[in-house]
Amino acid sequence: MKSGFATILGRSNVGKSTLLNRLIGTKVAITTPKPQTTRRPIQGIYTTDEGQIVFVDTPGIMQKSRDGLTKKLLEFVKESLKGVEVVLYVCDPTRAIGNEEKQALKLVENITLPKLLVINKMDDRKSKDYLEMYRALEKDFDAVVEVSAKTGSNLNYITEWIYDRLKEGEFMYPPHQVSNISREEQLSEIIREKLFLRLRQEVPYSTHVVVHNVEEKKNGTIHVDAVIYTSDDRYKSMIIGKGGQGIREIGQAARKELEGASGKRFYLALKVDVDKRWVETSL
Repeated sequence: MKSGFATILGRSNVGKSTLLNRLIGTKVAITTPKPQTTRRPIQGIYTTDEGQIVFVDTPGIMQKSRDGLTKKLLEFVKESLKGVEVVLYVCDPTRAIGNEEKQALKLVENITLPKLLVINKMDDRKSKDYLEMYRALEKDFDAVVEVSAKTGSNLNYITEWIYDRLKEGEFMYPPHQVSNISREEQLSEIIREKLFLRLRQEVPYSTHVVVHNVEEKKNGTIHVDAVIYTSDDRYKSMIIGKGGQGIREIGQAARKELEGASGKRFYLALKVDVDKRWVETSL
């Protein structure tokens, strides 16, 4: 048996979380079109007869910024490069190589681990716009593969490439386990995903979700108590919405997904509180 860790790295919105979900075969990480959707590194566990690959999905690299959240996420990314066997660098050929991409590339340029350049979004007709620019990066990597995380095209190459480079070792997780996040973390992530999808501009980045209690009632309904923390009173009112419409829609969207995935009934009790220091205290 072979086993090891593979870190998935790249700038924001290149499809790292979508790639992770497709590789694992189920939804492990939330996905939205907005940057900084992924906050903490999330492990997706891929187990076959050959062995076990633990993929580590990381926050997207954004241009240098003074805000605390961006700095914290960059720290998570750097930490995720320690103690791994291979690195997958994911890029998006529908966008030109700019300062953000260059900053992300600097993180891996001196890494001596096996590095795979994953050119994603090949299903997008705009992928040809900058494809040759990304193909030219091949000289800095051990191999390159062009894939579509959306359709699943060519993903078998990734797992085969990784297995070829892993050493023999024991499984790090039970064969049936697909992620390292707890039930409470999974619930909070789904609620936060619906927040990101509903809210515009800077509001989603000022929010954090904490699930404080999960209890299955006698009638089989799963009761979830969660708090949405935001950094400003004006954001609180925007999240709640007129007459509570906003918070209801977020709860309904989260409940619909949870019930569809589990076949169980859910009741979400959502509150919104202001905590200007949530980045420091919660991440």
